[in-house]
Amino acid sequence: MKILIFAGGAGTRLWPISRKSSPKQFEILKGDQSTIQMALERIRSFGLDNVYVSTNDKYVDLVYSHLPELDKNHIMGEPTRRDLAAAVGLALMKLKKQGVTGTIAMLWADHFMKKPENFVEALKKAEKLITKNPNRFVFLGETPRFANENLGWINLGENIEGDLFKFESWKYRPEILECQEMFESQKWMWNPGYFIFDIDFVLELYKKHKPEMYIALADMVSGQKDLNTEYAKLEAESFDNAIVEKIDKDQAVVIKVDLAWTDPGTLYALKEALVDGTDKNFEKGTVVDLDSTDSLILNEENGRLVATVGLKGMVVVNTNNTTLVCHKNDVPRIKELLKKIEEQRLEEYL
Repeated sequence: MKILIFAGGAGTRLWPISRKSSPKQFEILKGDQSTIQMALERIRSFGLDNVYVSTNDKYVDLVYSHLPELDKNHIMGEPTRRDLAAAVGLALMKLKKQGVTGTIAMLWADHFMKKPENFVEALKKAEKLITKNPNRFVFLGETPRFANENLGWINLGENIEGDLFKFESWKYRPEILECQEMFESQKWMWNPGYFIFDIDFVLELYKKHKPEMYIALADMVSGQKDLNTEYAKLEAESFDNAIVEKIDKDQAVVIKVDLAWTDPGTLYALKEALVDGTDKNFEKGTVVDLDSTDSLILNEENGRLVATVGLKGMVVVNTNNTTLVCHKNDVPRIKELLKKIEEQRLEEYL
């Protein structure tokens, strides 16, 4: 099995910890490793020769600096960001050109996981399923710990055996009341976005459902068209919408897993991932707090103290050139804030 780790995201939702020059997958958010280093460590037992990374061209050297054990030829650059339908298609075609066949596990570089041994076991089981029947798609469904309306969910169908289920449906970011019902039903799993499939099966799906993109990518990878100029012309669409949603549900199965998985996709989600209990704070750096609860207080600047008093549900991030203060409920508006910073031509802070 080949492992394909995607590490091309800009990480804007974790600004100002994550910047355009160094997105969140390269930041040390927990312990002494970046999340991309954690991602490699989890699947090391599959052999480094079987690991590939897809990233943005401008991050290739940065990826290599974090993963120097990896063959640099296994770090594949994307000329510009065109969302995941294009990125996955490009990566798979590059692998195919190199002679890769068989099972691919599609993973992410910016997640936390407390039970990596369960992850490895699930990947091995998925590989056996694909080897037995290459014309199917395997999802990993994480056992939900609470009704999280900020994630995608997978609906389990009929139990096949043990922790293997038929795939019924999925839903992205349900409303909180619906989300609570889904959680209580015990028939819905969190969707961490880990997909396992045969490379030829998915490329055939591209040929069938995204024929123009398939032809364009094939021409670029073969050298008939210039990748650097033509790639930017591709439609920007998610892999889920372009490909995964088109799979016949009879061709998909779900392995139910318990990975103790979290996606620190926002600053408050990062706080939730780093501490147990809603009321607890996460504090890092030179910080002195008095009677605050449920807050992220992070100071990256040497020689400066961040002092807080009586905060409730707040996010405070101080870096060497930027300070952000907002309520946890306003964290989704950080994207709006970044647009305003860009409009004011303050790109050095992005």
